[in-house]
Amino acid sequence: MSSLLKSVMRLAPLKSVTSPLRWSLASTSSRPFARSLWHMCSSRDESSSLAGLKIATPTNLCNCGCGSRSVHTKGERELIEFLAEEIATESKNRKVKTLPTEVEGFKVKTDGADVVLSKSSGDETIEIHFNINHTVDNDAEANIDPAMDKPDFGELKSKPTFDVDIKRGTSTLSFTCSFFETTEPTESEDGYNDVFGIDEISLFDGAWDDKHYSVAGEILDGCLYDLLMNVLDEKGVSNEFVEKLSDFATAYENHLYINMLQNIQKFATKK
Repeated sequence: MSSLLKSVMRLAPLKSVTSPLRWSLASTSSRPFARSLWHMCSSRDESSSLAGLKIATPTNLCNCGCGSRSVHTKGERELIEFLAEEIATESKNRKVKTLPTEVEGFKVKTDGADVVLSKSSGDETIEIHFNINHTVDNDAEANIDPAMDKPDFGELKSKPTFDVDIKRGTSTLSFTCSFFETTEPTESEDGYNDVFGIDEISLFDGAWDDKHYSVAGEILDGCLYDLLMNVLDEKGVSNEFVEKLSDFATAYENHLYINMLQNIQKFATKK
């Protein structure tokens, strides 16, 4: 047997022993090598041919303050920063810190954007239903002065369409009402200044269904319309009450708005 073949046979067992060690060293040294490469590249001049190898520092924390390691995009970071400022501003400026549980003797019940005001007297129950989604507008026309740094766009007010249900037993006399679009109360022919009007009226037994007849308020006889408005007033649904309803809806809408901003902030931060 040649001396060359003998040498190969002697080296084969040694190769099998050193192979695991070599792979172990390779696996443990790959990350330090990459980190060393980063330090070498970052210390070079930007015009160097290795400048293109520069990568973001893997230990940098996200600028949004979430504590994660650079997981948010530029748009997400800007959104989180803006939301923090907006939440602080809205919380500082809101007029009603604690929502009332009653409005002029009507108990308040909320379920998301849905609100029910109710009160009972004897065998009669009055319920007022409304939803505060898409109900906010400026209380007055914007007062814009080119010289002003921050123009006055008027106070935001929630003026929802609302249903007044007067229930006696299984029968319900139902009114659908809405605020007048003008910022000033509307004066009727008999001298009343109303901030709201009757859009629709119906009378039905049991639960409401589309098959039940209803009539638009605008085609009602004028005398009948006024008498129905008087009935609402006697039940506590007066102009003054409707103004209070708007105040509550405004405060509740602002409460839900701030809550939504906080939830968006949590969603954007979580990743």
